[in-house]
This record gives sequence, C-alpha cells and structure tokens, in this order.
Amino acid sequence: MAVPVSQMWTVATYVLKQKMKGHQQYPLVLMLEPLFRCNLACAGCGKIQYPAHILKSELTPEECFRAVDECGTPMVSIPGGEPLLHPQIVEIVEGLAARKKYIYLCTNALLLKEKIHLFKPSKYLSFSVHVDGQREHHDFSVCREGGHELAMEGVREALRLGFRVTTNTTLFDGADPNSVRAHFDELMEVGVESMMLSPGYTYDKAPNQKSFLGRARSRRLFRAILSNRKKSWRFNANPLFLEFLMGKRNFTCTPWGMPTYNIFGWQKPCYLLQDGYADSYQELLESTDWANYGTESGNPRCANCMVHSGYEASGVNYTFGSLKGFLETVKATLFNGYKDDQARRLLDDFRPAHQNPLVQIEPARQEQLQSVSGD
Repeated sequence: MAVPVSQMWTVATYVLKQKMKGHQQYPLVLMLEPLFRCNLACAGCGKIQYPAHILKSELTPEECFRAVDECGTPMVSIPGGEPLLHPQIVEIVEGLAARKKYIYLCTNALLLKEKIHLFKPSKYLSFSVHVDGQREHHDFSVCREGGHELAMEGVREALRLGFRVTTNTTLFDGADPNSVRAHFDELMEVGVESMMLSPGYTYDKAPNQKSFLGRARSRRLFRAILSNRKKSWRFNANPLFLEFLMGKRNFTCTPWGMPTYNIFGWQKPCYLLQDGYADSYQELLESTDWANYGTESGNPRCANCMVHSGYEASGVNYTFGSLKGFLETVKATLFNGYKDDQARRLLDDFRPAHQNPLVQIEPARQEQLQSVSGD
C-alpha cells in the first residue's frame, strides 16, 4: 500500500475530529525545519541563500518538541536544509516517534548510508528521499554530478535495513514527462513505499528564476505524466490533489494546512512565503490575514502556485468535507488509470527545453556552502 493502514487511520480520525469540533483551520502536517544548512546548492532552492551565520543556526530538540506539541498534528515533515547535518537529529526523531507522530525525514540522502545506523526502523519514521528524476535530470537539478547515484545507494541501504522509504520529486520547466514516467518505474522497481510529486515553487531567493512552471504548463506536464497510469505506481498523495495537478479539479489554497516552524519561529503564512513570524501557533492563526493568500486572493506570488504544501490539504479537506467528497476520493483511488488518448499524444509531442534552465552554482557560493556544511 502507498501508506500503512495505521497511519491512514490515525490521519483520518484526526481530520474527522477536527470536522466534528467545527474547526475550519487545522494543520494536517507540521513542516519542521530544524536548520537551513545543506550540502547541496540546488538552483531552484530558496532555503540556502541565507548568510553563513543563519545557515549555522539550528533548533534544539526541545524547541522542536514544543512546536509539535503546540501544533498537535499527527504528521511531521522535517525538511531543511539537510536534516542529517543536524547534530541532534536522532534525538529529535526519537522524541517525535515517542509522541507517536508520523515523521517524514526529508533528505538528499548524500549522508544516509553514513548515518543510517544511528536510527532504528519504526512505523513512525520514513526517510523521504529527494530524487528529482532520472540520473541526468536529477544531477542537473541538484547541481552535483553523481548525486543521483548517491541518493539511490541511500535508498537501497535504507530499504535493506527495513526502514520505510518514500521519495519526493519536484518538477521544473523543461522536465520530460517520458523520462519522469520511466523514473517512476525505476523507483517502484527498487521497492520504495510510495512517491510524492509536486511542481516547484518560485522562491524569490532562488538563484535561477527561469526554471519554474506556470499553471498552464504545470497542468499540461502532469496530465502527460499521470494519465494512462501504471497500476504499479504508488503515490504518497491525496488522489484528488493528483487530479488537481492534472487540471481535472480546481482547489483553492489551504495555506494553514501545513504550517512551518523554523529557527525564526512560526512562518507566515506558509512554507513557501515569508511575511513575518509568530511566536506561537495560535498567534500564527490569529494574526495572519489569510484572505491575502491563495490563487483567488490576487496575490501575484500565489498566482502560479500548485505546490502540495498549499493544495494537498485542500484535497484532504474536500475528501472529509462531505459524503460526495469521500466517494469521489474512493473513486479516484480505485480507478486511477485515467485513460487519455490526447495525453498519449502529449507524450509523443513533448520535447524538453533546448537547454535546461537550472544552472550550476557559482564557485564562490560553493565555497560558502562548504564552510557551513563541513564538506
């Protein structure tokens, strides 16, 4: 199965309790960023462009636990930066597992083989490995030759030792849907539990702004990828969110669905935008003008966003919002082949951009990264 039954049950009962209590704004996943430091310099990333003194900062385990307890969500995603660079990441993971939180530790896996012996397999822990496509595309995306090979070595080692392993694929302009589909085949053959999929977001701080997809191109790309789907593919995603990516549904953003806590506090309004910080989760809910965010708000920064952190919660909310939503989710789960002759033609006609818009990192920036990552 794409997600263990115990996790599905925990999430479903949590959401239903929120609905029964009449809560309109509730978190689905806490995005817990214990550090921004990373050992890669991806051209589409907006997290590693901070000065060195910020990149050297990190949350303590106690700060992480306090944020998780305050938020109350059953699932915690630990992105970064690269979490495996945090000297107390094992203590953080063990503390969250003791709280029976389902943890997705997001990693580029460059350090996974080296550090995996520090962790214990658990139903509460999944290594969510960033693999952005087949070898050539992934290496270009992360600006590191050999990055794909190292990531897949980490995946295989984690699976061998009995860990839950999922993957996270972020797609940018120039992605070839034929290659992406082959990438999914490869991941399923290796034996990963499930795959997460999302278009990239236009981070203001990203060094390359030409690589991001607009909405129309996103829908065309994801329709080509996800139509005529193979039964073997397992996605770690709400099926209605995948239909949203394909252009089959319209959802408004749920910016509070995946709140972010990092070294600055509770980030307003969401994982992708930084319009200030709150000292507490309750302050985040009460002091953020949520009407200013989402595609229907007129905010230009939200105009092209289709990222899972804003819209997967919308799919989950729709699933549990009515009997109709639940039945449509069941249908999308059982009948997910999406036969589409036009999408087949899209695959035949689709050509990647003449030159991949992602750029290699400048030598000076590489030196700065080495100074904070220890590589």
